[in-house]
Amino acid sequence: MESILVLLHTEEDGSLRGASLEAIGLARSLGGPFAVGLIGARTSDAVARIGGCGASRLLVVEGDAFGQPRYSTDAAAAAALCGAATPGIILAPGTSRWNRAMPGVARRLDGAVEAHVAEVMVSDGALSVSRWFYRQRMEAKLTREKRPWFLLLEGGIALPYEGSGELPEAERIAVETATRTRVTGVTSPEAGGHTIRPEAELLFVAGAGWTKKQKDGEIHAEQAAELILDFLRKTDSSLGSSKSLVDLSGEGQAVLPFLSHLNQVGQTGSTPRHAKGLATCCHGEEPHAVGWRFISERRAVNLDANCGWARGKADVVYVADAFEVISRVNQILGKS
Repeated sequence: MESILVLLHTEEDGSLRGASLEAIGLARSLGGPFAVGLIGARTSDAVARIGGCGASRLLVVEGDAFGQPRYSTDAAAAAALCGAATPGIILAPGTSRWNRAMPGVARRLDGAVEAHVAEVMVSDGALSVSRWFYRQRMEAKLTREKRPWFLLLEGGIALPYEGSGELPEAERIAVETATRTRVTGVTSPEAGGHTIRPEAELLFVAGAGWTKKQKDGEIHAEQAAELILDFLRKTDSSLGSSKSLVDLSGEGQAVLPFLSHLNQVGQTGSTPRHAKGLATCCHGEEPHAVGWRFISERRAVNLDANCGWARGKADVVYVADAFEVISRVNQILGKS
């Protein structure tokens, strides 16, 4: 087995996200020796978290300049770690930070890079990967002779490392941090102001039925918005949308004001990987359902007992009015 470097970065608070622990777990499952490269402003908490993982070396780039995502410093630090470890394979979680920096690092080191890696396999001593193309709707299995080979891993493809113990003594790597940019602060939306939460356990998908005429013959878009936002706040779930609902804004029809094409799920949108999914007021035909194939548990609320969800695309279908269901759920959540 070739030499492996697991390349990780800390979060702002010095911790490691779940995807980083999954990268450690994958390296352990491959059965060969591996080193860990760690980047961050402060790395002591992260080092303690991965103690006992079995790494042969621990390489650290530490300093205030590496606490914030920035291409110039991230690429310089990653290149320095690779130069110190001289690995053939680099495993890195597919975070926005590494997805931005790793292609440039691979170019500097005359290597190759694969994004959206969904599986890493070893057969007869040779490593191959399975990865996604075209918004995760085409899968390819491939191998490369070029080294170093950078693999940006999708979340959920390996069990996260759980353990404790001692790591080898950290080898500190010095990196030049000259940059033309300086991080002066971070501006975030107000609490509850964002609706896309990739780490949430539940994905709530709203369909166009929320803004259509209801049983009283009227449109209740404002009530729909209040019910949905209340549900999101009480459950900390992420919001998805069907294309038809997002497109209504361009047709001059009533819309949910907090939705954009970034929320779009399905054939022309994103393919989320939440543990659970609840679809409301969308019909569940193939353009909707194709975005749900990585959701482990799927449920839907629809007034049509013969909708696409009811034809084998959801585990449970509630034939009911979504307004009444979500209103009642919000009441129950408010009392808990």
